[in-house]
Amino acid sequence: MEWNILALFILLALFALWNLDLIATLLNLKALSPTLPSEFADTFDADRYARSQAYTRESSRFELIHASFSLSALLAFWTVGGFGWLDQFARKLAPGEILPGLVFLGLLFVGNTLLQLPFAIYDTFVIEQKFGFNKTTARTFAIDQFKGLLLAALLGLPLVAGILWIFSHVAHAWLWAWGFFVSFQLFLTWLAPTLILPLFNKFTPMADGPLRQAIESMAAKCGFPLGEISVMDGSKRSTKANAFFTGFGKTKKIALYDTLVEEQGTDELVAVLAHEIGHFKLRHIVQRLAVSILQAAALFYLLGSTIDGGPFSRDLFDAFGVATISPHVGLVLFGILFSPISRLLGIAAAAWSRKHEFEADAFAAQATGHPESLVSALKKLSAKNLSNLTPHPFRVFLDHSHPPTLARIAALRERSAQ
Repeated sequence: MEWNILALFILLALFALWNLDLIATLLNLKALSPTLPSEFADTFDADRYARSQAYTRESSRFELIHASFSLSALLAFWTVGGFGWLDQFARKLAPGEILPGLVFLGLLFVGNTLLQLPFAIYDTFVIEQKFGFNKTTARTFAIDQFKGLLLAALLGLPLVAGILWIFSHVAHAWLWAWGFFVSFQLFLTWLAPTLILPLFNKFTPMADGPLRQAIESMAAKCGFPLGEISVMDGSKRSTKANAFFTGFGKTKKIALYDTLVEEQGTDELVAVLAHEIGHFKLRHIVQRLAVSILQAAALFYLLGSTIDGGPFSRDLFDAFGVATISPHVGLVLFGILFSPISRLLGIAAAAWSRKHEFEADAFAAQATGHPESLVSALKKLSAKNLSNLTPHPFRVFLDHSHPPTLARIAALRERSAQ
């Protein structure tokens, strides 16, 4: 490797990002209040509130250790010339241009997966177990890991192979690679509800009854094209609760965790689903998809500039000790180089997401006519998931996609008073 200006810039940027997270985490821990906010007196008792704070502390410490290890592993691999060595090894192992790239990226992926595996095991079977969330057995965990690797191979390898081939053989490669990537992404969005998600969870059609009728009535009232209502066996892995929509096109599917159905009343569940319907009716999903497509275009354009063989490309590859400029190594180096900008974009995306959450809450309040149903649902979800009720504003600013529950409740109450 060569310690040029670009290498020093990347190194300083990586440390700056780590320090940013450290500061945010320390401020977040300092903001934990021993006094339960009065708003949650009906859903949190003293013991649950103490457990929620302990969960935040333990999770925060774990995340810091995890982030520190990941950064140290990257720096160690970089310093010893790992990227250059792995590229040469892949070229000796496989002929041509595409196969070495797949070997290089595949080995990096498997290596990183193995490095992260102990953290996933500790998080699942120690932290989540300690606070009563984990329901995952060792067998289920192992099967999930195997399925994840198999899907990565079946879906990731064709995607990567296509992108590498385009950058090796096509003029204006960034444009064609962008089109290929977006098409593949949309295909996966269409495929996920029917083939991918059922590999990990069981989806049972909701039986006819008051809840199903209430959901169908709300969907019809909002003009939402509801095609299927399912209950997902989320309790197979965790006691945490959630709900989400799937589907691509005119027909949408609702999936509710079985843990959510058990904890919430009909009015509360309808309010939660009205919130999700709000995202569709207010075109939040379309907006986010459009922005992600445009962002992908910019990323592929910049990626093309890092592997065009010019002086910048040479400096970047020299910084990581890689002799031959290639698309497959360029993908990895560009990801590292772009990480500071990616974090800034993430902050903007989180702020935009929080705005959308407030708007979807307002939609749900208007659609149901009962803002308190959503307030009650949010409070129960916070208690169920041991949420941090008093996150520091800087932590929220950096990466919270949802506003703090207290802020959402205050907005709903303000709307109710109007």
